[in-house]
Amino acid sequence: MRKKKVQESRMKHIVVDLEMNPVDRTLREVRKKLNEEIIEIGAVRLGADFRQEDTFQCYVRPQYGSIKAHIAQLTGITEEKVAGQPHYAERFARFVDWIGEEETRIYSWSLSDIKQLRSECRYKLPGFDVKWLDTRWVDLQQQFDDRLGLHHSLALKHALGAMNRSFEGTQHTALADAINTSAILALMQDEKKFKKTMQPVLDLLQPKEVLASSIGDLCPELLELRKNLS
Repeated sequence: MRKKKVQESRMKHIVVDLEMNPVDRTLREVRKKLNEEIIEIGAVRLGADFRQEDTFQCYVRPQYGSIKAHIAQLTGITEEKVAGQPHYAERFARFVDWIGEEETRIYSWSLSDIKQLRSECRYKLPGFDVKWLDTRWVDLQQQFDDRLGLHHSLALKHALGAMNRSFEGTQHTALADAINTSAILALMQDEKKFKKTMQPVLDLLQPKEVLASSIGDLCPELLELRKNLS
């Protein structure tokens, strides 16, 4: 038990977010193994006290197709931004180096990011042991939903809305998403504060006792959540 506490006191926490671009439809053989490619990695390092220590951000040049118009519109990542940038193998190696060799947990909002990293490592870095990812990864969205007793996965912007917290930066940019996700992770470490902050959501699980108008006044994002839960 003492050893575990010592490890926890030294543990680093990495919150990561990825932006992806579809593999070109003409590349059928590639698409059998890889549907998308990472075009941006954003991450935040938190210390054992869950305070921000450092950030990481880079663009990645896709190998199997140009940036699609809808992806550029959604993320702001254009062909010009990725032109001349290294491909995945080099960028992922840099990311792993940034994480370092300390005891580390890696968090993301849902499992889509680790699934993408697994797929891309297996296809582009077959020598990399994906167990390195598996043993460190935490689905923060699932932990958040479980803590609140939610049966529907809550989108990041709705989780922030439930916290009565505005989204910092621009949505669908990897570093901004990681920073905002790290705020949720930090809040979850204080059980009393978490419950107090999330009480409107807990009330929402009992819709007969909550007036929609009062929910809307408190946080408009919760109205959408209420519709999803009904």
